[in-house]
Amino acid sequence: MTGPDLTVPETGPGIVRELTGDQVAALLAVPDLVRLTPAPGGRWRLRGNQKAGTVRLRTPSGAAVLLRLRPKLPVRDLLFLLSYAPGDPWRPDPVTAAESDELLPAVASLLARTARRTLDAGVLHGYRTVEEDLPLVRGRIRTADQLRRVGLPLPVAVRYDDHTPDIAENRVLLTALRLAARLPDVPAGTRRSLRHLCDHLTGVRPLRAGTPLPRWTPSRLNARYGPVLRLAELVLSARSVQPDGGAPATADGFVLDLPEVFERFLTVALGEVLARRGIRCAGQEAHHRLDEARLVRLRPDLVLYRAGRPVSVVDAKYVLLARPAPSTDHLGQLLGYCTALGLPHGHLVYASGVQEGPTHHIIRRTGITVTAHALGLARPPAELLAAVADLADRITATASGPVSAPASGS
Repeated sequence: MTGPDLTVPETGPGIVRELTGDQVAALLAVPDLVRLTPAPGGRWRLRGNQKAGTVRLRTPSGAAVLLRLRPKLPVRDLLFLLSYAPGDPWRPDPVTAAESDELLPAVASLLARTARRTLDAGVLHGYRTVEEDLPLVRGRIRTADQLRRVGLPLPVAVRYDDHTPDIAENRVLLTALRLAARLPDVPAGTRRSLRHLCDHLTGVRPLRAGTPLPRWTPSRLNARYGPVLRLAELVLSARSVQPDGGAPATADGFVLDLPEVFERFLTVALGEVLARRGIRCAGQEAHHRLDEARLVRLRPDLVLYRAGRPVSVVDAKYVLLARPAPSTDHLGQLLGYCTALGLPHGHLVYASGVQEGPTHHIIRRTGITVTAHALGLARPPAELLAAVADLADRITATASGPVSAPASGS
C-alpha cells in the first residue's frame, strides 16, 4: 500500500498533513525523526528534529510513509562537514543541481562515482590467515589438531596465508554499495551503477547485518581506498533506524544526526589546529566525575590537554546562539565541566548565531568564565576552516593550567 511522501525541513514551522491512524503509528514508532503534534481539522504537524536523510516506514497493515528530512545546510556544505579529515581533507565531487536538493541521492551518487574511480584502478588484495583441512599440505601443518586424528593421515590440518580480495576494506565497501542500492529515493541510474560496482568485488563476503565494522589500518597499499571507505562507513553508520521496542513498524533508510555531525567536525578540525600548538584534544571522555563520591558522571565533548594536564574544555551546540546570553542549561553544563576539571575558563561553540563575536560570561561567586562562540557553517570550506583557526586562537588565548589539580581520573 502506497502512502504519503513527506518532506520535512529541519527548521521552521514544519508541514501540516492529513494522516491515517496507521501512518501516525508508523511515525510515532520512530519519535526521534520528527516532532509530531495534532493540528486543526484532524490533521498533524510534522517539525524537523535535527535529523537529515530519507526513511521508508511501514506497519504490518501495509501503511507506508516515505519521510524526507531536509537539512538547513546545502548538501555540498553538509558533505564537507561529514568528509573532512585532518591532513587529507577529502573534497567531495561537485554535486549537480539536480542532486543538491536531497541528501541521500547526493550521497549515493558520490559513493558510486568514488567507488568507480577506486575500483577502475584494480581491486585491492591482501593476505588473510586461513585454517582448514585439505587433502594436501599447504602452508604449515597445525600439529596439535593433526595429532588428534590418530590413524587418519588425510585430510591435513593446515594454516596458510591466502592472497585474497576478501579483506576488511572490500567487505566494508561491498556492504555499503549493496545497502545504498536498495535504499529508498536513490535514482534508478545510480542504483544500477551501484549494483554493477558490486560485480567488481567477486569473492568478497558482505558483512552480516548488525555486526561491527571490521577494522582496517590506513597504509601506503590501501591509500587510494581512503576516500571511498570514509564514504562507505558513513553510509553504513547512518543506515540504522530502529523503531521503539515493541513498536509495530519497520524502518529502512539513511539518517544523519546533525548535532553529531557538527560535534565530529568541530572535534576533528579544531583538534587539527590545536595539535600544531602542542595541545591534544580528547573527545567524549567518560571518566570525568563531578562529585567527591564519583557518582555524577560527566562527558564533555572536548577536553584540551597540554603536557598531560587539562587546560580548557569545549562543548558543541548545534543550535542558534541566543542573545544576550546562552541558556541557563548550557552555562550550567560548562560550569560543571570547569568545576570538575579545575579550570577557570570553558567554551561553548554554537553552529550559528546572530553575530559571531564571542561573549564572555563570568559566573558569580565561582571565578569561572564561560565564553560563547558562534561558528556559522553556511560558508565555503576554506572560509569555514579559517573560522575554525580563529576559534582555536581565541581558545588558546584563554587556556591555562588547572586552578587546582583534579583528582586522579578527574
